[in-house]
This record gives sequence, structure tokens and C-alpha cells, in this order.
Amino acid sequence: MTQRKILVTSALPYANGAIHLGHMVEHIQTDIWVRFQKSRGHECYYCCADDTHGTPIMLAAQKQGITPEQMIEKTHAEHLADFTGFGIGYDNYYSTHSPENKHYSEKIYRALKANGKIISKNINQLFDPEKQMFLPDRFVKGECPKCHAKDQYGDNCEVCGTTYAPTDLINPYSAVSGATPVMKETEHFFFKLSDCADYLKAWTSGETHGKAHLQPEALNKMNEWLKDGELSDWDISRDAPYFGFEIPDEPNKYFYVWLDAPVGYMASFQNLCDRIGLNFDEFFQADSNTEMYHFIGKDILYFHALFWTAMLQFSGYRAPTGIFAHGFLTVDGQKMSKSRGTFITAKSYLDGGLNPEWMRYYIAAKLNSKIEDIDLNLQDFIARVNSDLVGKYVNIAARASGFIHKKFSGSLKDVSGSDLIKQLTEKSAQIAQDYEDREYGKAIREIMALADLVNEYVDANKPWELAKQEGMETRLHEVCSELINAFKILTVYLSPVLPKVAEQAAAFLNVNKLMWADSTTTLPENHKINEYKHLMQRIEEKQVNDLVEANKQSIQAAPAVETPAESSPYAPVSPECSFDDFMKVDMRVAKVLNCEAVEGSTKLLKFSLDFGFEQRTIFSGIAASYPNPSELNGRHVIAVANFAPRKMAKFGVSEGMILSAATADGKLRLLDVHEGAKAGDKVG
Repeated sequence: MTQRKILVTSALPYANGAIHLGHMVEHIQTDIWVRFQKSRGHECYYCCADDTHGTPIMLAAQKQGITPEQMIEKTHAEHLADFTGFGIGYDNYYSTHSPENKHYSEKIYRALKANGKIISKNINQLFDPEKQMFLPDRFVKGECPKCHAKDQYGDNCEVCGTTYAPTDLINPYSAVSGATPVMKETEHFFFKLSDCADYLKAWTSGETHGKAHLQPEALNKMNEWLKDGELSDWDISRDAPYFGFEIPDEPNKYFYVWLDAPVGYMASFQNLCDRIGLNFDEFFQADSNTEMYHFIGKDILYFHALFWTAMLQFSGYRAPTGIFAHGFLTVDGQKMSKSRGTFITAKSYLDGGLNPEWMRYYIAAKLNSKIEDIDLNLQDFIARVNSDLVGKYVNIAARASGFIHKKFSGSLKDVSGSDLIKQLTEKSAQIAQDYEDREYGKAIREIMALADLVNEYVDANKPWELAKQEGMETRLHEVCSELINAFKILTVYLSPVLPKVAEQAAAFLNVNKLMWADSTTTLPENHKINEYKHLMQRIEEKQVNDLVEANKQSIQAAPAVETPAESSPYAPVSPECSFDDFMKVDMRVAKVLNCEAVEGSTKLLKFSLDFGFEQRTIFSGIAASYPNPSELNGRHVIAVANFAPRKMAKFGVSEGMILSAATADGKLRLLDVHEGAKAGDKVG
């Protein structure tokens, strides 16, 4: 077998949020493929990084009162801990905010510019007059020009699906400050993707390397994008203020995050090369004989298959060998939900004491090479792990090892001629091909069918009865040795999915690290195994229930809330609170973007508020005082920003509390805010 040289990446997680099980689908899928390649003896490197640039990072850091650099450093440590906890074996996990990434981003830009692929255009863009910043599409909101749904983003309507320019919105407002944006001209730089159409058609069809670089579904999508022969030029610049890399020779102009994010693959690999002495050019030069694969979600196929591939080709580097897209993760048949507790973070899973290899196995059993969503059914998760891994797989070693130690001092017989072993070893090539093709579900089904075969052999030969019969010691020794070797072969087959179990199993078998070649061999005569220790426990339903509850903590269903309109302003004074208690309350000025009555309630008003750093929805029981709620639009109010979100029965989640005061007539009135106050200002 010829040794291959392979570079593999996963999409870079964005550095302003926690890792959840949706992220883990991709990184587990990638890790399994990489571990399989390494077990085959190939030279394979797995690189990834945090995606750290862009306006959202800048604003999130401002909200936390820290620098973007401090935020991404903290997030990097958290992300790496989560991935490591799930057994993701990166060769390097880096950051796009790095000198290597700056170097290659600038180098690619200069090469594209010299190649005539960079042009500048003056464009009109919406500008926030309060924050003095140009607004990216997702930072403008307003009314959809087609269906007139409120509070839609500046690139597409989430209600009717229409795509449009932010300038098409009706009554647009800045999602950063709530101010009405103005139109302002600015110079932007564009990558002439339109010039790359012929190359991209040849690349996607496989003409450049003689084989397809994409899955059939992705290829069909690419053909849709390319069928008209026209691609839009790609805006690769953003105006200051922006957290990212400044464009060479263009003050106050920055690379758009999607330009330097995929370059992060190169940067992470360069960092690895410098650390362990690899030749970077061997993997990235235009005529490279090495392989490069990207595992990504289906939502970023456009960026990788078009932009990234064209960027590499026309700046003098090699294009990807393959881009593998996967679908999204649903839980119990629905989108992950914070309110239902199914938006499960990696940290909560690990903190809850659940074995990460349970989830690795379940996800692997669901994955194939297609771009399909997969579902985590929590009851099926419990049943499948307990049945397959505990009941069928590790139980084989548990049932045989005791007899080997009690009767035969831990030594095995040579069972290389066993029919049972032959049935297992002859599946090695097929299972290997399934892993290579990313048909993990198919591989798992084949492996579990073999485990069933082994367990049928146990039941047919009944070693516990052989141990009681005189003159059957040789047969007992043979049967148990067959079972231990069968367990070894099954462990090799499962090792890309269950690396920790495979490591512990190798220690039990008294062998070095198990490689794929060990799936076609047996342990020699008189080989001694070690005492068996439990390799895996069963999942208890309570563990999964506790996990769901732990992920509901951010949005708790609140008990019925007494609305202020029903309470007397002259009620007895509440119990004392300390100064420290009072100092925990974070009161902020917020701007009313929209206020409306709540259907089905005579007491509640629904406020859409801008806090300066983000928007929130808050319900307030002051409808009796404001019969025309739209009159409050544009007004500034005082709200508690760190009040825990509460679920308001059937009306939705309230993400804070608006302050009001009771008047002599028993009505509640909003507190006035001093002139000149802005959304986000602290009160007190």
C-alpha cells in the first residue's frame, strides 16, 4: 500500500460562542476519518483554528468590557478544552488572529491583485451615524420589502425567504445602536470571481484532476450557481472600525472575515510545520502530489467551493482535493432549542459526566457521505449505546477474560485457523472502504453484525458450561482465545470512533497501539493478556434527563407573575436587601424600537428594545397605562439588563425588566430618561 500524504481540516468555529453538539458532528466526522487514515499508516495531519475576526467579535468584546484579543484568547482555551474532551485529535488547533494568517492573507491578496483579480468600486452603504460605522448586512434590520415582516436582517427575510440588499429594507435601523442609518459612499475592494467561472466549471466537473472534488448533491448545487456563466464579484473589504487585518496600502480598510478565515487552514498548518519540521510548500504548491480535504457544514459550501478554491488557484496555490459537506443536527426531530434544553453544549455534556465516546459512536452510526441532516433521538441514543457498545461489544471481553485468567494463567492459544476469526478478518477491506468513503453508518452496521456473530458463538459454545465439564479444558481455552481475538479485531474496526476505549483495550490485550493491519492478524500462542477492567458503563436515563435540564437553565419557565398593574403601590415594604444585592442590578438605558399589545393579554405590552450592544424582547404589565403602545416607539426607557430571562406562559420569553413607577391613581408609568442619554448607558 502506497503511503499517502494528507492534510485535513474542519470548518473554523467562530470565537464568540460556546461549542455545541452541532459543532461536534463535524469535528467527530473529521476526527474519525483522520484516525482511520493514521491507523492505515498514512502521513495525515489534522489542522483547525478559531475564526476570530469580524464585527460580531468586536461588538461582543465591547459588551463584555474587554479587548477582542482578550475575548478570543479566552474562547480559544474553552473551545480547545471542549474538543479535547470529546477526543478530537488535532495535530494543531490555532487562531486566525496570528502572524501566519496575516502573512498568507496579504500574500494571497497581493498575488490576486497582480493577477488582475482585485478591483475597487465605490459603493453606497448604510452608515450608523451614532456609532460612526458602516453596517454589514446582518447589522441592518427593518421591514421586509416583499412580505412586510418586521425586524428582518439586511440580507434576507426569515419569514418569506426573499433575498435583497439592506438598502431595500423599509424603515431600516441599525442593529447596533437602533439609529436610522444614512447612505454613505465608500470604496470597497472586490475579488473578480466572475473571471474564474471557466476554471470553477472545470474544477467542479473533475476535469482538472480526473475525479470529482465534490459530493453529487454539492456538484448539482455548484452547477446551479454556474449554469448562467456569470458569478458576482465578491466584496472582500470592510471599513473601520473592524477587528481584523488591515489591507496592505489601504488605510482603514480591512479584509472581510471570509477572506482570512479559510486562509486560517494554511496558517494553522504553517504553524505546525514550524513546530515539527514539515515542508509547507510540499502540501500547498500548485503542482502538489499531496491531498487536502475540507470537512464543512452545508451552509458554507458556497464560500469553500467557489471563493476559497478560486482564491487558491489564482494566487498560485493548489486547490482542494475534496470538500466534504454534511447536514445539520436536530434533536428529537426538531431544531436544537434552548427552551427545550436540546441546544446542548459540549461543556454541559462533559460536566454532566457523560462519556464522550457514547456520543461519538451515536453520531458515527448516523453519518454517511451524503449532505443529510442527522437526528439525535435521546431515547434511541440511550438504547443504541447500551445495546451495541455495552451489550454486544465490551461484553465479549468481559465474558471470556475471566476464564483465561482463572484457568490458563492469562495465556492464549493460537487460533489463527479459526472459522470465526476468518469471518471477522475477511471484512477488513470492506469496512476500511466504508471509512474511506465516509460511510460510517454502514461501517457501524457491519461491525455490529460481526459482534452479533461473535455473541451467537458465545451462546452456542457456552464457555461457562465448558468450564464445569471434565476433559473440556482444551476446548474452553480455544473458545475463550477466539473470543479475545475477536474482541481485538472488533476493537480495531471501532478504534477511529472509540479512541479511548481502543487505548484501554490495547492495555488489556497487552499490545502496543492497535493499527488497521491488526484487524487481519491474531495474537500468538501463549500471548498473555492483562486483567480485564470495565471499558464502558451503561447510560442511565437520568443522566440524559439531567443533561437536558442543565441546558434549560438559561431560559427557565417562570411561575405565574403578578403584573404590576394588579399590585398596590402601598403594599408592605419587601424584605431587606443588602448593598451588595443592589449592586448586582445592571440598569441600562434602552431605546424602544417597537412596542405593541400582546394578543390574548389585557395587561402585557411587548417591547423590542435596543440596549446599544444587542436587541432584546421584554414583556411589561403596563398596558393599562399606555392604550396606544406605538406612541412609545423611539422613546428611551430604563431596563434591568442582567435580569434572568423568564418564559411568560404562552406569550414568549422576556429577556429583562423595564422599570416603572406607580402613580397615585394606581397606574404604572415608565421612568423618564435624561436628555442626551443613549442606548446602553449605565444608570446609577
